[in-house]
Amino acid sequence: QAVHAAILRHRFLIVRAKELRCGAEQSRRFYREHAGRFFYQRLVEFMASGPMWAYILAHENAVPLWRSLMGPTKVFRARHSDPDSIRGAYGLTDTRNTTHGSDSPASASREIAFFFPEFDEQRWYEQDEPRLR
Repeated sequence: QAVHAAILRHRFLIVRAKELRCGAEQSRRFYREHAGRFFYQRLVEFMASGPMWAYILAHENAVPLWRSLMGPTKVFRARHSDPDSIRGAYGLTDTRNTTHGSDSPASASREIAFFFPEFDEQRWYEQDEPRLR
């Protein structure tokens, strides 16, 4: 899997990963901030259309580094301005652009809790993360 290889190549630590399927209702809840936008229904349908992988990634400055590795949201732009990005290399359309990434540490915490409800982020930061420094 090319995205997994890119994660490792850029020295992210994979804290947790799992393959899952989101139903339409779960997809609607995940993307509720986009409800009413022109792309919302397409996004929900795509998210519910098949299996996907969810990751918790760790790296110094993980959010901006991951966003840079993903490349621009618009696939056409990614192919021309950042062809080596994940979206530039593998994105099909703006909705089917291969990856999602949190836009802030607060969003990351919320999204981690959504996909990994069993994961205790605070415990990880207090007990596990310091051993990795």
